[in-house]
Order: sequence, then C-alpha cells, then structure tokens
Amino acid sequence: MERYTKFLKERAEIELSYAKQIRNLSKKYHPKRSREEDSRYTWCVAFAATLQQLNELSAQREELAESLNSQIVSELSRYTQELKAERKTHFQDGRRAQQHIESSWKQLESSKRRFERDCKEAERAQQASDRMDLDNKTDGEKARQAAQQKQQAAEESRSFYLSSLSRFNQDQQQHYHSLVPVIYQRIQDMEERRIERVGDAMRASAEAERKVLPEAGRCLDAMMDAAQSIQPRKDTRQVVELFKSGFDPPGDVDFEDYSATMRRSISESSYLDNRTEGRRHSRKLWPFIRKNKASSPADCSNLQPEQRRKKLQSRIENISQEIQREREQRDALLKMVQVYQLSPQLGDVDSLEPRLEEVKQSLQRLEEELHRNQVLPDGSYTEDHSAELHFKSRSSEFDDDFEDEEPLPSIGTCKSLYPFQGQNEGTLSMVEGELLSVVEEDKGDGWTRVRRSLDEEGYVPTSYIKVFLDSSAKGAMTYI
Repeated sequence: MERYTKFLKERAEIELSYAKQIRNLSKKYHPKRSREEDSRYTWCVAFAATLQQLNELSAQREELAESLNSQIVSELSRYTQELKAERKTHFQDGRRAQQHIESSWKQLESSKRRFERDCKEAERAQQASDRMDLDNKTDGEKARQAAQQKQQAAEESRSFYLSSLSRFNQDQQQHYHSLVPVIYQRIQDMEERRIERVGDAMRASAEAERKVLPEAGRCLDAMMDAAQSIQPRKDTRQVVELFKSGFDPPGDVDFEDYSATMRRSISESSYLDNRTEGRRHSRKLWPFIRKNKASSPADCSNLQPEQRRKKLQSRIENISQEIQREREQRDALLKMVQVYQLSPQLGDVDSLEPRLEEVKQSLQRLEEELHRNQVLPDGSYTEDHSAELHFKSRSSEFDDDFEDEEPLPSIGTCKSLYPFQGQNEGTLSMVEGELLSVVEEDKGDGWTRVRRSLDEEGYVPTSYIKVFLDSSAKGAMTYI
C-alpha cells in the first residue's frame, strides 16, 4: 500500500512538471507584442491557436495531478495508517494466544515431572518398607507409613497432572481450532481489503486520467482545425499587398547618341531637366533600394509609398474617430454643466470640472497628433547615390552652354497646405498658403515639381499641396 501510494505521488509530480514545462514552452513561443502584425497571416494565427491549445493541455495535466493527490493519494495514506493499527491489533491477539498456550504447556510439563518424581519416590519408599519388614518389625512400621505418604503424594501428583493435561488439551484445541484460525482469518480479510483498495485506487487513477481525455481530444481537434485553416495563397497575397511599391514598371531606356551634335531642342538639359533625368533613372531602381533601418516608424518612411499612404490614411481615420468620440463626450459634459447650473439640486457643477478638463486635454492632444500625421508626407524622396553623382557631373558639364535655356511650361497651379523646409538638393522650401506653379505631376513617388519664379524651382511633397491642373495640360507632361 505504501509503495503504491509513493508511486502515485511520483506520478503526480511528473504530471505537474510536464504541465509546467509545456506551459513555459507555450509562453516562450507565444507571439510577442512587437510581432502582433504577424496575426494577419493564417499560419501565424494557426500557430498561436496551437500554442493556446497546448496551454489548455497543460491545464488538463495539472488537473490530473491534483486529482491523484487530493482524491487518491491522501485517501490511501489515511487507509494505510488504519491498516497498520488493525494489523498491530491482530498481531497482539496472536501473541497473547501464543503466550497462553505456551504457559499451559509449561504447567503441563511441570505437573508431569512432579508426578514422575512422586511416583519414583513412592516406589523407592515401598521397596524400603518391604526390606524393613523382613529385618525389623519396628522400623518396618515406620517405613510402611512413609511409603504410604509417598504413595499418597504420587496419587495427588497424578491427579494434578491429569488435570493439567486435560486443561492443556482444551487450550491446545481452542488455540489451533478457534483462536489462531480467527486471528489468521482477520489478517486475511484485512489483506484482501488492502488488495481491493489498491485495485480501487488503480481504477480511480485511470478514471481520473480518462476524464481529461475528452478535453485533451478537444484540444487536439482544435489543433487540427488550426492546421487546416492555414491558407498559403492568402498569406502570400497579404505579403504582396503589404510590400508592393506602388510604382509603375519602368519604360524602355532611350538610346543616347553621343556622336551627334547636341542640339538645344533635343536635350533641353537645364539644371532641373538633368535633375528630372536623374530622378527618372533612380525611380526605376527605387523598389530595390535597401530600406533605411534608422527610419522612424512614426512617419512610415520605412514603408513603400503606397503602403505609407495607406498607413497614414488609416492612422488619420483612427485619430479622427477618437476626436469625434472625445468631442461628443465633451459636448455631453457641457450639457450636464448647463443642467447643473440651472438645477443645482441635480448635481454639483464642480464635480464635472476635473473630467471636463481631462477630456479637453485629451482632445487637444489628439488634434495635435492629427495635425502631425496630416503634415507627414506620404512619399519619401529617396534617390540612388549613383544617379545623384551622374546628375551632378552632367549638370556641371552643361551649365556653361545652356545658361539661357527656357524653363518648362506650367501645367497648373497649387496651394501649399503646410510649411515645408527643403533641405535636400533639388527640393523647394515653401510657407503655408503660398501659391506656386506646377511644372511636373507626381509620378507615384510622392513628389511634385513646382516653380516659384524663373530662378526658383524644385520638388515638394505632394501631400503638402493642393494641385489645380489646367484641363488642357492635364496628363500632357511626360518624361522625355
């Protein structure tokens, strides 16, 4: 009983250890908050569901260990103590019965030896009496009296021996046919109950494990469903949707005839045209430029232009919804203030001031955040360094010959919505509300070419301006 109880204890400890290791494993591989974007993929969702079900399995193993400890091990430990006490009682009864039969046997042996001794003494006294009768009648009479006494003592010893013998035979009969069989039967009954209790405990432990099998099966079924829910085509399409650049495929590269005489009508290589040419070559290679790891996720500059636009648009919509909720809450509080002012018995106006101030601060913070996101460009002016060097060399080469080149015609106007500080070469700074001429439309990279005067021309973020194109010139400007 103690051995089986110890076995169940160790089994419960193993189950607890297994459950702990499984739970730690599930926690270790559970998606971190920094990788929450992976939840869009079906295989990531399936893996997360599998980890969750694994965690459920560990809970089932813990429940099994708890059942073994609380329902079976504790009961077996208590029953073992009862068996020890009962076993001790039976052994004490057996020792008392053994002591009684041994005492009766000793008494029988003692009476037997006494009877034997008295018989021998009576025989010797009788022989002495017979000899005395022949030799001396006076002494013979004394000898006869002594012999009679010895004979009487022998008769008494015989009676005591017979009594002891009868009593021992009775005790022995009772010992071997009544007392000892009863004791052994009780010990046998106790042993059978112990064995039966071990069997009950085995069935109970198996039943405890059987109870967790349906839950374990449900967890495994959920894991199978999670595996079957994986959709490779959907995941790859989401990757494409997330990382597509938004650029049109590049056109054919034009042949540059260096042997022909350069003509003004063909090249029109002003500083800004060469800038355009450099931008055209760099734009073709832009989708394969390495991402800037130092870009801040706040301005989404680490994303492709199309993705930046979607990200900023989504962020602006969310902030706008929060602003709307805060405004509704503010309006509701203001109405309550008016009601309390008209009817002081309904409530204290001062009690609303902290909450109203909190809503105002939250609203101000959201409006500032909305403005910051609205002024962020949805495109990033990124340029290939080789194209930049190529552009510089060609612009310096042709500056002297084409200083009087005519500027490109305007295709419309635009109004700046936000101030912009052009820090890169080829960009143009502007202030809020400024009117500028549009020279070249946005080609998908997030930048528009504008002109302030004949000497001031450059690129500005498309999201910073509102463009008004001339109907006749709309779509007419193309790359040469």
